[in-house]
Amino acid sequence: MGELNSVHNRYFKMMLDLSNQAQSILTSFDKQSEKTKGEYRVRLNASIDVARYLLKEGMSIRGHDECETSTRRGNFLDLLKWYANKKDDVKKVVLENAPKNDIIICPNIEKDIVSSCAKETLKAIVEDLNGDYFGILVDESKDVSHKKQMTLILHYVNKEGKVIERFLSIVHVKDTSAKSLKEAIYSFLLEHSLSKSQIRKQGYDGASNMRRGINGLKTLIMNDTPSAYCIHYFAHQLQLTLIRKEMLRDDQAEKLEELLVLGEVHTGSGLNQEFGLQRAGDTRWGSHFKTMHNFISLFSSIVHVLGVLAIDGSNYHERSMAKSLVDDIRSYDFVYMLYLMLKVLALTYDLNMAL
Repeated sequence: MGELNSVHNRYFKMMLDLSNQAQSILTSFDKQSEKTKGEYRVRLNASIDVARYLLKEGMSIRGHDECETSTRRGNFLDLLKWYANKKDDVKKVVLENAPKNDIIICPNIEKDIVSSCAKETLKAIVEDLNGDYFGILVDESKDVSHKKQMTLILHYVNKEGKVIERFLSIVHVKDTSAKSLKEAIYSFLLEHSLSKSQIRKQGYDGASNMRRGINGLKTLIMNDTPSAYCIHYFAHQLQLTLIRKEMLRDDQAEKLEELLVLGEVHTGSGLNQEFGLQRAGDTRWGSHFKTMHNFISLFSSIVHVLGVLAIDGSNYHERSMAKSLVDDIRSYDFVYMLYLMLKVLALTYDLNMAL
C-alpha cells in the first residue's frame, strides 16, 4: 500500500526478512559455531594422532627450544608440521593457521592427551585380564627431585592363554615403608576395579634399601591374601644364594692360583684383583653392565659353586634353588641373552659416561 518507500512497505519488507530464518543472525552464529567446532576437532585429532605415535615409539614429546625460529622444535611440533604438510585439511587449521588462543600444542594440552592415552591403555589391560587372578611386581625408585616412587607391573594369563606382563604405573608414595607401599598398591588396584583377593603372586627385587620394607610388605599382603606367594627376581635369587657364601671367593682364588702356576696370567700392581657380582645402584644401568661383565668372567666359578650347593646345601630350599639356578644359567637361551644384553648395555654404558 502506498509508495515504494512508504512506511507500510518498509515494515512489510522487514517482516519478510525476519521470517526468513536462513538469513537470521542466530543462524549465521550457528553456522560459524559448527565451522569452528569442526576445525577444533581436526586440530585436536591431529594432536592426538601425533602424541599416540610418539607414545607408541617411546619418544620424547617436548623440545629444548620450541620457538618458531628454532630449527629443532621437538618431536611433537616437528611431527605435527610434517603431518599437516601431508594433509591439506589439517594444514588449514593447525599451527600458524590456528586461532592464537586455540592451537592445542601447549604443554598442559600435551599432558592431558598423554594422561588420556594412559587411562585408555590401563582400561585395555584390565579388560584383557578379564577379572582373572594376577601377580604384581613392585619396585621402588626416586625421580630427579628424589621423590619416592613405586613402580607397579601386572603379571597374568590373558583370555588366549598367553602369559602377559604389563607395566601399569609409577605411583608417588610418601615413603617406602611396608604400610605405605601396601596402601598405595591397594588404592591403585581399587581405582581400576581390581581386588586384592585376586593377587596370586608378588615379586620384589630384595635390594638392601628395600629389604626390610619388602619383607614387611610381603607379610602384610599375605596376611590379607594367603595365596599371594612371594617370588624374588631371578638375579636376586642368584645373588642372595651366592653372597652368603665365601665359596665363590675361594673358588676364584684357586683358579687364579692355577693360572699363575701355568703362566697364563701375570702378577703386578692392579692386576688380578678380586671382584664379585656388582650390586645394582640407584642409576641401575651402569651397575647392570658391570654385573653382566663380572658374571661372564666368573661363569665357571658360579656354576661350580651352585653345583656344590645343589648337593651340599644346608636345607632343601637352598639345594632346590641352587639346582634350578645352575640349570637355568647353563641353558643356551640364558647364555645367548647374557652376551646380547652385555653388548647392548656396553653401548648405553659408554653413552652414560659421555653424558
